[in-house]
Amino acid sequence: MKITSLEKYKGETYQVDLDNNETYFWHFDIICEYHLKEGMEIPQSAVKEIVFSNDFRKAKERALYLLDYRDYSYTELFEKLEKNYSDDICYKVMERMVELGTIDDRRYAERLARHYTEVKKFGYYRAVFEMKNKGIPKEIIEEALSKYEDTVFDRLFELINEKYYRYLDDEKGVKKVKNALVRYGYSFDDINAALSEVLNESDD
Repeated sequence: MKITSLEKYKGETYQVDLDNNETYFWHFDIICEYHLKEGMEIPQSAVKEIVFSNDFRKAKERALYLLDYRDYSYTELFEKLEKNYSDDICYKVMERMVELGTIDDRRYAERLARHYTEVKKFGYYRAVFEMKNKGIPKEIIEEALSKYEDTVFDRLFELINEKYYRYLDDEKGVKKVKNALVRYGYSFDDINAALSEVLNESDD
């Protein structure tokens, strides 16, 4: 096949027309990398390679753009990319992101664990649920949350005293508080133990 036309299309993108009536839009870096020029003969295998390289470049730029705004787990970012690119492209981009250190599930899990426990005051079950939805593997979630096991009652007491203490005047209010704390992700045993201590202190 022969390149019949190679012209600037928009920005750094060039339109490449082949003599078989196929048209491609490739980035200037790809044009330079493969030394493409009008009138050049290129085999079909080379076209496939160039298309792959161009798609990889676009997918990599997309990944870096997304990561500029927030962290992503490996799974999250892969799912974002696969909406527009083949699995082969996505795996190659993810491999590159891991090499660059921009994707690190353990680091991401540690940040999420700190946010959900220290800021949101979530219990274990809610934190696990939220982190699974972010695509973090179970073993990494458990590892990240393990350091917050000793702060369960501190978080419960803080929630009860700051948000729910005023509802503890009657049985109906206590039930309402229990349901709210369950939604926060705490176990019934921990909730009952914390409420029992708070109520006993209020009776003294």
